[in-house]
Amino acid sequence: MNYNKADFIASYGISSQLPESDRPELSFSGRSNVGKSSLINKLCNRKNLARVSSTPGKTATINFYAVDDCYFVDLPGYGYAKVSNADRERWDDLINSYFEAQRHHTLLVQLIDCRHAPSADDIQMLQYLHYHNIPFVVALTKADKLKKSQLAQTQEEFEKLCLPYGCQKVVLTSGESGYGIPELQAVLNAAVAAEYEANAEDAE
Repeated sequence: MNYNKADFIASYGISSQLPESDRPELSFSGRSNVGKSSLINKLCNRKNLARVSSTPGKTATINFYAVDDCYFVDLPGYGYAKVSNADRERWDDLINSYFEAQRHHTLLVQLIDCRHAPSADDIQMLQYLHYHNIPFVVALTKADKLKKSQLAQTQEEFEKLCLPYGCQKVVLTSGESGYGIPELQAVLNAAVAAEYEANAEDAE
């Protein structure tokens, strides 16, 4: 996949507005301020492809990006304390309708801050993904904030925590330094290639 071929398409606040699902979709989920925009920008080698919201947790929209021959789907952040119950319900409705739709849910990247234990919202999301059989990997963000001596242990601790939920892989990443980005790109490439291969077999 050519990550340099990336363009923002649109933001959608209602599931019925979403574009036709005609290609593999790689979705990104995580708490507000976990570094989703930074990670997407680093994956695509762009500074401002994904824009950071000035009011975290307030933007309940799904952002679509065309990246080569697939979609990057940036799901709205969750777990922001100042969000009202109405905003939370709108988030729930939007997320549920997205995953319940007949779309190419190729792989979800669940972002978790590697410096802290997963929040209750993070665990709830892992349970949600496991219950609905949504294929996913975990990208641990902000690896640049760790000491080198902490990297291996942190990786191991999160693998033990996430794998029981059906997580396919845990990758330590940094949207600042680029740590782990090539490894995560390889994971995404493999998922997209597997979907195209499966589609080609079905067409025969």
